[in-house]
Amino acid sequence: MNHSLGMAIESLVAILLMLTIVYCVMLNKRLRRLKADEHSLKAVIGELITATEIAERAIGGLKLAVRDVNENLGSQLAAATQMSDQLYKQLGEADNVVRRLSKIAIAARPVANPEMVAAPAAQPSTAKAVAAAAEAFERRRSNGLAA
Repeated sequence: MNHSLGMAIESLVAILLMLTIVYCVMLNKRLRRLKADEHSLKAVIGELITATEIAERAIGGLKLAVRDVNENLGSQLAAATQMSDQLYKQLGEADNVVRRLSKIAIAARPVANPEMVAAPAAQPSTAKAVAAAAEAFERRRSNGLAA
């Protein structure tokens, strides 16, 4: 019986050794796969680092572009505001000129007066009245009073 017990223990050890070898083979395959995944993971990490550096440079360039655009827009906005104020003043002056011209045009119209119709020689001609009004306007303009 001693002999059969030794044989049973030896066979049990052989089976356990076989299981250990099978497990080691499986573990070796998994380690190879892990090693291969490690290399691909390193490649992915390298690509991510490169992409991050490119993105950081692009962000820096965008910040510079935004600053330049902001400065340009600020100066253009100031110039536009100044021009708007100037145009507003010129519109006011143009409105005054139009009012003066309409007064001149009204003054140059012939009056529909029955006494004047009866005596056409006493009525000044329309062309002369317009010329006189224009001359008066030119004198005012040359003196700096108009527009």
